[in-house]
Amino acid sequence: MLGVLALAVLLVIVVDRIYGHSSLAFAAAIMMLLVANTPMLRFNCANCGKNAFFRGPFVIPWPNRICTRCGLDLATPPSQNR
Repeated sequence: MLGVLALAVLLVIVVDRIYGHSSLAFAAAIMMLLVANTPMLRFNCANCGKNAFFRGPFVIPWPNRICTRCGLDLATPPSQNR
């Protein structure tokens, strides 16, 4: 996610230097960030469903090892018994 953020900023800077101010560069950067964020939204706790990347109101680039809501260890692999 941090790499995509750097790439998005670099894209906007390069387009601004070459072509001038462009709303399309900002739109492309936003789309890149949305696509990169999609897998992060699927990493939820198996018990309570809380997203592992959220720390209160903030989103960070690495997931919790232990769920802050129910205390489940998220580092263990899920059970194969379904």
